[in-house]
Amino acid sequence: MARPAPGDVAPDFTLPRDGGGTISLSAFRGRPVVLFFYPKDDTQACTLEAISFSELADEFAAAGITLIGLSPDSVKKHDRFAKKHNLTVTLAADEEKAAVNAYGVWVEKMMYGRKYMGVERSTFLIGADGVVVRVWEKVKVDGHAQEVLAAAQALCGKP
Repeated sequence: MARPAPGDVAPDFTLPRDGGGTISLSAFRGRPVVLFFYPKDDTQACTLEAISFSELADEFAAAGITLIGLSPDSVKKHDRFAKKHNLTVTLAADEEKAAVNAYGVWVEKMMYGRKYMGVERSTFLIGADGVVVRVWEKVKVDGHAQEVLAAAQALCGKP
């Protein structure tokens, strides 16, 4: 499926989440959401990204912004991952790959000459009206959470 672009309505989803229960994007209408897609729990870059967002979680919350991390890993893996690294961001489990497909981030990748399907690290800033404001594709982790925070704070008019 095509990746939503700025100006598009963000595809809704309802997925199981770490700690139990479910999370739906539509439940956050009225407040901005940062939705970051990452390939796999407990890998080097994914761990660094989740820790970086967790370290800034209070600043996102102070600006009224919800943070959601999403990967195809199971809730059980998310629970272990969050506990091991003291993560404070909500982690949604997309084992059926519905959301990663709806957002166009389930793509063909290549490593060591081998092709495979996986999540392309991407982040979506979604406005309070449910419309995509900004998209970061093929994310490099270093400094990314800070860049997203700055963009989200600008959207909300908060420094």
